[in-house]
Amino acid sequence: MTYEIPAIDIAPFLAGDPEGKARVAAEVASAAETIGFVVLAGHGIPRSLIETAFERSFEFFDLPDDEKAKWHPAGPAKQRGYHGMATRGLSATLGKDAPKDLRESLFLGPIDDHAAAFAHIPDAATAYAPNILPDTPAGFDAALVDLYRAFETLSANLLRVFAVAANMPEDHFIPLIQKHFSVMSTHHYPALQEPPLPGQLRTGAHTDYGALTILAMTSANGGLEVEREGGWMPVSPPEGTLVVNLGDMMQRWTNSRWVSTMHRVMTPENLHDAMSRRISIGYFMHPDYDARIECLPSCEGDGAKFPPITAGNHIRQKIDASHKQ
Repeated sequence: MTYEIPAIDIAPFLAGDPEGKARVAAEVASAAETIGFVVLAGHGIPRSLIETAFERSFEFFDLPDDEKAKWHPAGPAKQRGYHGMATRGLSATLGKDAPKDLRESLFLGPIDDHAAAFAHIPDAATAYAPNILPDTPAGFDAALVDLYRAFETLSANLLRVFAVAANMPEDHFIPLIQKHFSVMSTHHYPALQEPPLPGQLRTGAHTDYGALTILAMTSANGGLEVEREGGWMPVSPPEGTLVVNLGDMMQRWTNSRWVSTMHRVMTPENLHDAMSRRISIGYFMHPDYDARIECLPSCEGDGAKFPPITAGNHIRQKIDASHKQ
Protein backbone atom coordinates (compact mmCIF):
# COMPACT_ATOMS: atom_id res chain seq x y z
CA MET A 1 0.00 0.00 0.00
CA THR A 2 1.28 3.48 -0.90
CA TYR A 3 0.90 6.28 1.65
CA GLU A 4 1.13 10.01 1.23
CA ILE A 5 1.11 12.81 3.77
CA PRO A 6 -2.24 14.60 3.31
CA ALA A 7 -1.98 18.20 2.11
CA ILE A 8 -4.46 20.50 3.84
CA ASP A 9 -5.09 24.19 3.21
CA ILE A 10 -6.35 25.75 6.45
CA ALA A 11 -7.07 29.18 4.94
CA PRO A 12 -10.85 28.52 4.71
CA PHE A 13 -10.93 27.71 8.43
CA LEU A 14 -8.95 30.83 9.34
CA ALA A 15 -11.27 32.92 7.15
CA GLY A 16 -14.21 31.85 9.31
CA ASP A 17 -16.34 30.38 6.54
CA PRO A 18 -18.63 27.78 8.23
CA GLU A 19 -18.60 25.39 5.30
CA GLY A 20 -14.83 25.78 4.91
CA LYS A 21 -14.24 25.26 8.62
CA ALA A 22 -16.24 22.04 8.59
CA ARG A 23 -14.37 20.76 5.53
CA VAL A 24 -10.92 21.55 6.97
CA ALA A 25 -11.82 20.00 10.33
CA ALA A 26 -12.98 16.81 8.62
CA GLU A 27 -9.74 16.60 6.60
CA VAL A 28 -7.66 17.12 9.75
CA ALA A 29 -9.62 14.49 11.67
CA SER A 30 -9.04 11.93 8.90
CA ALA A 31 -5.30 12.66 8.81
CA ALA A 32 -5.06 12.61 12.61
CA GLU A 33 -6.69 9.20 12.84
CA THR A 34 -4.56 7.57 10.15
CA ILE A 35 -1.08 9.08 9.98
CA GLY A 36 -0.82 12.01 12.39
CA PHE A 37 1.02 14.18 9.84
CA VAL A 38 -0.15 16.85 7.39
CA VAL A 39 1.51 19.10 4.86
CA LEU A 40 0.07 22.49 5.74
CA ALA A 41 -0.80 25.24 3.25
CA GLY A 42 -2.64 28.50 3.87
CA HIS A 43 -0.86 28.96 7.21
CA GLY A 44 -0.27 32.69 6.72
CA ILE A 45 3.43 32.84 7.63
CA PRO A 46 5.48 34.81 5.06
CA ARG A 47 8.11 32.71 3.34
CA SER A 48 10.62 35.52 3.87
CA LEU A 49 10.35 35.09 7.64
CA ILE A 50 11.27 31.43 7.39
CA GLU A 51 14.04 31.98 4.83
CA THR A 52 15.68 34.63 7.02
CA ALA A 53 15.71 32.20 9.95
CA PHE A 54 17.28 29.53 7.69
CA GLU A 55 19.99 31.92 6.47
CA ARG A 56 20.92 33.20 9.94
CA SER A 57 20.94 29.61 11.25
CA PHE A 58 23.42 28.48 8.60
CA GLU A 59 25.62 31.46 9.49
CA PHE A 60 25.51 30.63 13.20
CA PHE A 61 26.34 26.95 12.75
CA ASP A 62 29.27 27.92 10.49
CA LEU A 63 30.92 29.64 13.47
CA PRO A 64 33.86 27.89 15.19
CA ASP A 65 32.85 25.33 17.79
CA ASP A 66 34.37 27.30 20.66
CA GLU A 67 32.33 30.36 19.66
CA LYS A 68 29.08 28.39 19.54
CA ALA A 69 29.90 26.75 22.87
CA LYS A 70 29.63 30.15 24.56
CA TRP A 71 25.88 29.79 24.18
CA HIS A 72 25.60 26.40 25.87
CA PRO A 73 23.44 26.50 29.04
CA ALA A 74 25.45 26.47 32.26
CA GLY A 75 22.54 25.23 34.40
CA PRO A 76 19.88 22.53 34.14
CA ALA A 77 17.89 24.16 31.31
CA LYS A 78 18.19 21.35 28.79
CA GLN A 79 16.16 23.07 26.08
CA ARG A 80 17.88 26.43 25.94
CA GLY A 81 20.91 27.63 24.03
CA TYR A 82 23.40 25.67 21.95
CA HIS A 83 23.93 21.91 22.08
CA GLY A 84 26.78 20.41 20.07
CA MET A 85 26.96 17.49 17.69
CA ALA A 86 25.90 14.08 18.98
CA THR A 87 25.06 15.20 22.52
CA ARG A 88 21.42 14.03 22.59
CA GLY A 89 19.61 10.96 21.33
CA LEU A 90 15.86 11.00 20.79
CA SER A 91 15.58 7.22 20.49
CA ALA A 92 16.26 7.14 24.24
CA THR A 93 12.81 8.65 24.87
CA LEU A 94 11.37 5.30 23.75
CA GLY A 95 13.84 3.31 25.85
CA LYS A 96 16.05 2.42 22.89
CA ASP A 97 19.84 2.23 23.15
CA ALA A 98 21.34 3.95 20.11
CA PRO A 99 24.22 6.35 19.37
CA LYS A 100 23.55 10.06 19.84
CA ASP A 101 22.01 11.98 16.96
CA LEU A 102 24.18 13.54 14.23
CA ARG A 103 23.03 17.12 14.60
CA GLU A 104 23.75 20.29 16.51
CA SER A 105 20.98 22.53 17.79
CA LEU A 106 19.93 25.83 19.26
CA PHE A 107 16.83 25.94 21.49
CA LEU A 108 14.65 28.76 22.74
CA GLY A 109 11.57 28.77 24.92
CA PRO A 110 8.74 31.21 25.58
CA ILE A 111 9.41 34.84 24.72
CA ASP A 112 7.04 36.01 27.45
CA ASP A 113 8.22 35.51 31.04
CA HIS A 114 5.79 33.29 32.94
CA ALA A 115 8.26 31.98 35.52
CA ALA A 116 6.66 33.82 38.43
CA ALA A 117 3.30 32.17 37.77
CA PHE A 118 4.87 28.75 38.39
CA ALA A 119 7.35 29.64 41.14
CA HIS A 120 5.43 27.35 43.47
CA ILE A 121 6.30 24.34 41.27
CA PRO A 122 10.09 23.76 41.55
CA ASP A 123 10.23 21.48 38.50
CA ALA A 124 8.75 24.24 36.33
CA ALA A 125 11.88 26.39 36.61
CA THR A 126 13.63 24.77 33.65
CA ALA A 127 10.48 24.97 31.49
CA TYR A 128 10.37 28.74 31.95
CA ALA A 129 14.13 29.35 32.11
CA PRO A 130 15.48 32.50 30.41
CA ASN A 131 16.50 32.17 26.80
CA ILE A 132 20.12 32.07 25.69
CA LEU A 133 20.05 33.87 22.34
CA PRO A 134 23.31 34.40 20.43
CA ASP A 135 24.04 37.97 19.36
CA THR A 136 26.05 36.73 16.39
CA PRO A 137 25.54 36.62 13.46
CA ALA A 138 23.79 39.96 13.37
CA GLY A 139 20.03 39.55 13.30
CA PHE A 140 20.01 35.88 14.33
CA ASP A 141 18.26 36.52 17.65
CA ALA A 142 15.62 38.74 16.06
CA ALA A 143 14.98 36.21 13.27
CA LEU A 144 14.38 33.44 15.81
CA VAL A 145 12.08 35.56 17.98
CA ASP A 146 10.06 36.68 14.96
CA LEU A 147 9.59 33.11 13.77
CA TYR A 148 8.75 31.88 17.28
CA ARG A 149 5.99 34.49 17.47
CA ALA A 150 4.63 33.44 14.07
CA PHE A 151 4.61 29.76 15.03
CA GLU A 152 3.04 30.67 18.39
CA THR A 153 0.09 32.28 16.60
CA LEU A 154 -0.20 29.43 14.11
CA SER A 155 -0.17 26.80 16.86
CA ALA A 156 -3.10 28.50 18.60
CA ASN A 157 -4.99 28.53 15.29
CA LEU A 158 -4.19 24.85 14.76
CA LEU A 159 -5.50 23.99 18.22
CA ARG A 160 -8.78 25.63 17.25
CA VAL A 161 -8.88 23.45 14.14
CA PHE A 162 -8.03 20.37 16.19
CA ALA A 163 -10.75 21.12 18.73
CA VAL A 164 -13.43 21.25 16.03
CA ALA A 165 -11.97 18.14 14.39
CA ALA A 166 -12.28 16.33 17.75
CA ASN A 167 -15.92 17.44 18.14
CA MET A 168 -15.10 19.86 20.92
CA PRO A 169 -15.85 23.61 21.21
CA GLU A 170 -13.45 25.59 19.02
CA ASP A 171 -11.84 27.39 21.96
CA HIS A 172 -11.46 24.27 24.14
CA PHE A 173 -7.65 24.27 24.22
CA ILE A 174 -7.14 28.06 24.33
CA PRO A 175 -7.40 28.50 28.15
CA LEU A 176 -4.70 25.82 28.49
CA ILE A 177 -2.03 27.70 26.48
CA GLN A 178 -2.07 31.17 28.04
CA LYS A 179 1.27 30.52 29.78
CA HIS A 180 2.60 27.78 27.52
CA PHE A 181 6.21 26.60 27.59
CA SER A 182 6.57 25.74 23.91
CA VAL A 183 10.08 25.24 22.55
CA MET A 184 11.49 26.15 19.14
CA SER A 185 14.70 24.57 17.92
CA THR A 186 16.85 25.08 14.88
CA HIS A 187 18.75 21.91 14.01
CA HIS A 188 21.79 21.75 11.75
CA TYR A 189 22.59 18.51 9.97
CA PRO A 190 26.03 18.95 8.38
CA ALA A 191 27.41 16.87 5.56
CA LEU A 192 29.08 13.80 7.08
CA GLN A 193 32.86 13.76 7.16
CA GLU A 194 33.16 10.19 8.49
CA PRO A 195 30.87 7.15 8.51
CA PRO A 196 28.18 7.10 11.22
CA LEU A 197 28.30 4.54 14.00
CA PRO A 198 26.11 1.44 13.55
CA GLY A 199 22.51 2.50 14.08
CA GLN A 200 23.36 6.21 14.21
CA LEU A 201 20.98 8.59 12.44
CA ARG A 202 20.67 12.32 12.05
CA THR A 203 17.70 12.03 14.39
CA GLY A 204 16.80 8.66 15.86
CA ALA A 205 13.31 7.24 15.51
CA HIS A 206 10.95 8.84 18.02
CA THR A 207 7.56 10.37 18.58
CA ASP A 208 7.21 14.01 19.60
CA TYR A 209 6.42 14.82 23.20
CA GLY A 210 3.90 17.64 23.07
CA ALA A 211 0.53 18.54 21.61
CA LEU A 212 1.70 19.34 18.07
CA THR A 213 4.83 20.16 16.10
CA ILE A 214 5.27 22.69 13.31
CA LEU A 215 8.29 22.04 11.09
CA ALA A 216 10.02 24.12 8.43
CA MET A 217 13.00 22.59 6.65
CA THR A 218 15.42 23.15 3.83
CA SER A 219 15.53 20.53 1.07
CA ALA A 220 18.51 18.17 1.20
CA ASN A 221 19.58 14.56 0.78
CA GLY A 222 18.95 12.60 3.95
CA GLY A 223 15.74 13.99 5.41
CA LEU A 224 12.56 13.36 7.38
CA GLU A 225 10.89 9.95 7.16
CA VAL A 226 7.61 8.76 8.71
CA GLU A 227 6.96 5.16 9.76
CA ARG A 228 4.12 3.36 8.00
CA GLU A 229 3.40 -0.34 8.69
CA GLY A 230 7.01 -1.28 9.34
CA GLY A 231 8.42 0.81 6.49
CA TRP A 232 9.59 4.41 6.19
CA MET A 233 8.13 7.07 3.93
CA PRO A 234 10.17 10.17 2.94
CA VAL A 235 8.52 13.55 3.51
CA SER A 236 9.28 16.26 0.94
CA PRO A 237 6.85 19.16 1.41
CA PRO A 238 6.37 21.61 -1.47
CA GLU A 239 7.93 25.06 -1.12
CA GLY A 240 5.83 27.41 0.96
CA THR A 241 4.21 24.66 3.02
CA LEU A 242 4.96 23.41 6.53
CA VAL A 243 4.83 19.95 8.06
CA VAL A 244 2.59 19.53 11.12
CA ASN A 245 2.42 16.40 13.22
CA LEU A 246 0.64 15.33 16.37
CA GLY A 247 2.59 14.58 19.53
CA ASP A 248 2.12 12.09 22.34
CA MET A 249 0.14 14.63 24.35
CA MET A 250 -2.52 14.98 21.65
CA GLN A 251 -2.74 11.20 21.32
CA ARG A 252 -3.31 11.06 25.06
CA TRP A 253 -5.92 13.83 24.95
CA THR A 254 -7.84 11.96 22.24
CA ASN A 255 -7.61 8.56 23.97
CA SER A 256 -5.48 7.21 21.11
CA ARG A 257 -8.15 8.02 18.54
CA TRP A 258 -5.50 10.23 16.94
CA VAL A 259 -1.97 8.98 16.44
CA SER A 260 1.47 10.29 17.31
CA THR A 261 3.56 8.63 14.62
CA MET A 262 7.18 7.51 14.77
CA HIS A 263 9.55 9.49 12.56
CA ARG A 264 13.28 9.97 12.05
CA VAL A 265 15.85 11.89 10.04
CA MET A 266 18.03 9.63 7.93
CA THR A 267 21.74 9.93 7.30
CA PRO A 268 22.70 10.65 3.68
CA GLU A 269 23.91 7.72 1.60
CA ASN A 270 27.22 9.34 0.65
CA LEU A 271 29.95 10.96 2.72
CA HIS A 272 30.97 14.54 1.93
CA ASP A 273 27.68 15.10 0.10
CA ALA A 274 27.36 18.89 0.02
CA MET A 275 23.70 18.55 -0.95
CA SER A 276 22.96 16.73 2.30
CA ARG A 277 23.51 19.75 4.55
CA ARG A 278 20.20 20.91 5.95
CA ILE A 279 18.46 23.07 8.53
CA SER A 280 15.15 22.23 10.15
CA ILE A 281 13.31 24.53 12.52
CA GLY A 282 10.66 22.97 14.71
CA TYR A 283 8.12 24.51 17.06
CA PHE A 284 6.92 22.12 19.75
CA MET A 285 3.63 23.22 21.32
CA HIS A 286 3.61 22.56 25.07
CA PRO A 287 0.59 23.91 26.99
CA ASP A 288 0.76 25.58 30.39
CA TYR A 289 2.96 23.61 32.78
CA ASP A 290 0.03 22.75 35.04
CA ALA A 291 -2.43 22.04 32.22
CA ARG A 292 -4.23 18.77 32.87
CA ILE A 293 -3.86 16.25 30.07
CA GLU A 294 -6.85 13.93 30.28
CA CYS A 295 -9.22 12.30 27.86
CA LEU A 296 -11.47 14.69 25.94
CA PRO A 297 -15.18 14.05 26.64
CA SER A 298 -15.76 13.47 22.93
CA CYS A 299 -13.15 10.68 22.89
CA GLU A 300 -14.03 8.70 26.03
CA GLY A 301 -15.72 5.78 24.26
CA ASP A 302 -15.50 2.79 26.63
CA GLY A 303 -13.34 4.73 29.06
CA ALA A 304 -10.08 6.65 29.31
CA LYS A 305 -6.96 4.63 28.47
CA PHE A 306 -4.54 6.93 30.29
CA PRO A 307 -4.54 8.49 33.75
CA PRO A 308 -4.47 12.29 33.89
CA ILE A 309 -1.05 13.94 33.97
CA THR A 310 0.10 17.54 33.92
CA ALA A 311 1.76 18.82 30.76
CA GLY A 312 4.90 19.67 32.71
CA ASN A 313 5.40 16.20 34.15
CA HIS A 314 4.73 14.58 30.78
CA ILE A 315 7.33 16.70 28.97
CA ARG A 316 9.94 16.55 31.75
CA GLN A 317 9.96 12.75 31.70
CA LYS A 318 10.56 12.73 27.94
CA ILE A 319 13.33 15.36 28.00
CA ASP A 320 15.16 13.63 30.82
CA ALA A 321 15.11 10.38 28.86
CA SER A 322 16.60 12.05 25.76
CA HIS A 323 19.69 13.08 27.74
CA LYS A 324 20.44 9.64 29.16
CA GLN A 325 23.72 8.09 28.14
